Amino acid sequence: MRLRKTFEIGGIIAGVVLIAFGVAAIYMGVDGRSTVRESIKQEQITFGAADDPAVAKYASQWADEQVTTGTQARAFAQVIHEHALEGSGGLTYSQMGRFISSDDPENPAGTSDETAALKDAQGNPVSNSARNTWVTATALSTALNMSYMAEQMALFGIVVGFALLLSGIGFMVLALGGALRHREVAPAVAPSTTPPSPVVATV
Repeated sequence: MRLRKTFEIGGIIAGVVLIAFGVAAIYMGVDGRSTVRESIKQEQITFGAADDPAVAKYASQWADEQVTTGTQARAFAQVIHEHALEGSGGLTYSQMGRFISSDDPENPAGTSDETAALKDAQGNPVSNSARNTWVTATALSTALNMSYMAEQMALFGIVVGFALLLSGIGFMVLALGGALRHREVAPAVAPSTTPPSPVVATV
C-alpha cells in the first residue's frame, strides 16, 4: 500500500514537471518563431517580378511580395544563388581568381596570379568583382537560410512542447485516477455445508 502511494505521488510530480516543461517549450517556440519573422520583416526584402527566371523558378507564388517568413527567406536565398551563378557565368567561388585577368578582362574566372592580373592607375592588381559579388551573395543567402532553420527549430520546439504537455496530462490522469491501485476482488462465497434436503416422492 505504501509503495503504491509513493508511485502515485511520483506520477503526479512527473505529470506536473512534464506539463511545466511543455508550457515552457511552447512559449519559447512561439516567441522564437515570432522573433525570426519580425527580424525578416525589418530587412524590407522584396521578391522580384515573375518574369525574372530565378523568381519564376523558386518563388513564383511570391513575386513582388515582401519576404516575411522563413520559407520565403529560403526561397529568396535560392534566388540570390541563381543570380550569383548568372553573374559569374556559372562559376563558383573556388573557380574564380582573386583578380581580373589582363588577357581576358571580361572573363569572370580571372586569375590569382598578380603578375597576370589587370593593373589600376597605381599599378595594383584589380580585384575580381564577380568573385566579390559571389562572396556577398553567399553571406546573404547563408543568413536567409539560417532564418529558415531558426523558424523550423522554433516549430519543432512547439511540437515537442505539445507532446510534453499531453504526456504530463496523461501522467496526472493515470495517477489521480488510481490506475496503479489494485482492483478490489469480491470475496468468494464459501460453499454451504448444509446437506441438501431429501426429496420426497409423492404418489
